[in-house]
Amino acid sequence: MTTARRQLIDADSTPYYHCISRCVRRAFLCGVDDISGNCYEHRRGWIEDKLFELQQIFAIDIAAYSIMSNHFHLILHIDKQQALAWSIDEVLDRWLKLFKGSALIQRYRRGDKLSEAEAAMLSAVAEEYRERLMSISWWMRLLNESIARKANAEDNCKGHFWESRFKSQALLDEAALLSCMAYVDLNPIRTKLAKTPETSDFTSVKARIQQVLKGRKTNKSLLPFIGNEHINQAKGIAFSLEDYLTLVDQTGRVIREDKRGFIDNQCASILNRLGLDEETWLANTQHFHTRFKCVAGNQAAMQQAAEHFDKRWFQTPLLRSST
Repeated sequence: MTTARRQLIDADSTPYYHCISRCVRRAFLCGVDDISGNCYEHRRGWIEDKLFELQQIFAIDIAAYSIMSNHFHLILHIDKQQALAWSIDEVLDRWLKLFKGSALIQRYRRGDKLSEAEAAMLSAVAEEYRERLMSISWWMRLLNESIARKANAEDNCKGHFWESRFKSQALLDEAALLSCMAYVDLNPIRTKLAKTPETSDFTSVKARIQQVLKGRKTNKSLLPFIGNEHINQAKGIAFSLEDYLTLVDQTGRVIREDKRGFIDNQCASILNRLGLDEETWLANTQHFHTRFKCVAGNQAAMQQAAEHFDKRWFQTPLLRSST
C-alpha cells in the first residue's frame, strides 16, 4: 500500500522535496518520437513556463529542475514563513489567480458588508487556501493538470497523461539537498542530451549560468545560493553559486565512462564540509532516485524523520560520513 502524501511531505521536518512526474503513455512528453516522427520539444517550454508562473503564486521556491523526454524532476522549497505572513487579502489575491472564487469571496472583493457568520466563514476559507498555497501536492496537481490538458488536446485524445501519483523524496539535510540538486542538473548529460551544463536546455543549472552571464536576474527566478558569508539572509542555499557550478561540472566529468570513480581535488573542500566521502558522493549523484525512496539524509536525520512519521525505519542507503 502506498504511503499517504501527508506522511511524506511535512514542512516542519524539512522544507526541501525532490518530486518526479512521469508520462503513463508511450507517447513522448518532449523530444522526438522516432516512430511517428512527431516533435514534442515545444512542450518543455510549457512545463518551464508553468513552473515559474506557479512560483509567483505559491509560497514555494524552485531549487532545481530538469525536463526530460518522458518525465521531469523538481526540487522544491516550502516557504512556510512567507505563507503565514500573508494577509487574508493577499491569500485571496493569489488564489484568485488560479480559480474564480466563491460568491462569498466575490462579494468581499466588491466591498459588500458581510455578516459576522460570513466573515468567520471567509476567514476559514482563506486559511484553507493559505495551506494549499504552501502545498506541494496542490502545486503538482495544477502543474500536471495544465500540461495534461494541453498535451491531450494536441494529441487529440483523452485519458491519463501522467502516472497516478508523482513521486516525492524528503531531503533532510544539506548533503542530501546538494547531491540531489547535482543529480537533477546532470540528468541531460547522463542521458547524452547535452555535453555540458551550459548546453543543458530546460534545466536549472543552465538558467543559473545564464543569470550569471547576463549579470542580472531573469524571469526564471530560482531559490538563490547565498553563500556562508550571507547566512543571515531571509532564505537561500548556504553555498556559493560558484562552488556549486564547479561541483556540478567536476561531478559531470567523473560520470564520463573514461573517468569513473575520480573526483577532482578542487571539490574536496566542499565534500569535506558536507562530511561525504568521494565514493558515496559519486554513487548518490549517479543514482539518487533509485538509491533513496521517501526520504534522504544522514543517519541522524533519517532516524529523526522515522520517529516523526511514527515509523521504525526508512529503507535507504544512508549518506556516509568521511570521518
